[in-house]
Amino acid sequence: MDLTNLKYLAQKAEPSTKKMFEKLKRRKPHNLDDVVHRLHDEAFEHTNCLGCANCCKTTSPVFYERDIDRIAKRLRMRPSDFIEKYLHIDEDKDYVLNVAPCPFLDSENYCLVYEDRPTACREYPHTNRKRFHQILDLTVKNTAVCPAVYGIVEEMKKIY
Repeated sequence: MDLTNLKYLAQKAEPSTKKMFEKLKRRKPHNLDDVVHRLHDEAFEHTNCLGCANCCKTTSPVFYERDIDRIAKRLRMRPSDFIEKYLHIDEDKDYVLNVAPCPFLDSENYCLVYEDRPTACREYPHTNRKRFHQILDLTVKNTAVCPAVYGIVEEMKKIY
């Protein structure tokens, strides 16, 4: 998918996405995780994250204390110095990156701290997690960032 159109397509689809997700929140179908996990697997059979890296280029993960400690250790920095150099606290009181794209993303879309990357990066785009109904609001936001999530949600609309 062309990333220049993704945000537009996601915004255009947002009302129907939110409507479907409200219905899912009310009904909580017992097979929701199974359906979303199947769609996730299918989407990532033909999704090249290294060719895209839009998540790393446009958004910031939340950094938990254990993430900060782990990455700071890898970079041979004190956690306080890591925070000072790379992070700030956002409106939700979470540590996030000061800049986008991620300063740990190289020119070929490889993560320079991949083995020690934040938990949020490890789990992104969260479409294969259990209790998917708990992250529907986050998923709406992710449709504008990740082409795979956009595709998964559009396939969900055909089912639900």
